[in-house]
Amino acid sequence: MSLIDDLSALDLAALVASRVCHDIISPVGAITNGLEVLDEEGNEDMRDFAMDLIRKSARQASAKLQFARLAFGAAGSAGSEIDLGDARNVAEGFLENEKADIAWDVPRLLMAKNKVKLLLNLILIANQCVPRGGTITVGMEGDAEAPVFMLRATGGYAKVPAVVAEILAGGEPERIDAHSVQSAYTLLLARDSGMDLEVVKQEDTVLITAR
Repeated sequence: MSLIDDLSALDLAALVASRVCHDIISPVGAITNGLEVLDEEGNEDMRDFAMDLIRKSARQASAKLQFARLAFGAAGSAGSEIDLGDARNVAEGFLENEKADIAWDVPRLLMAKNKVKLLLNLILIANQCVPRGGTITVGMEGDAEAPVFMLRATGGYAKVPAVVAEILAGGEPERIDAHSVQSAYTLLLARDSGMDLEVVKQEDTVLITAR
């Protein structure tokens, strides 16, 4: 049994929770800093700066939490399907605070929950592949029952992080931690959805396919 397969439900939940907390620590910390400036500064310019920081950081934290709710959680849905329009909204909100832009070319459909979660997690991986910014193009072929997701991450410094490539190819990483668990979770979602993953680097582009 592989290291990923050997992860208990409790360990997986703990690692995913740690990943989500890591993502929102920065904007929440910035909100705290802004509030401290408001408490201490009498300068009007500094108060304006602090309020701008608080507003921006609150939007970032909200976008990250809304994305995580759909990508990692049950999405508050009593059924087994999620609207791809909702997935688009949270993906665009999340990437507003990242260096990469997103181009969404996926029809608005109801789709099985784990397939939608897989798509959102593939967007996270695509974002890792363009650390200095670029464009993530999200496309789909097929229908809601048998989709093929195609993501193209293009940027001047496009690359596939080694641990991401290893895990998505079904390799055996040395360990699973809060940094690598998202890739492992993506692989588990693909398996649950009966889909195979492929990641290919081509010059300034990384192509990610799930079929």
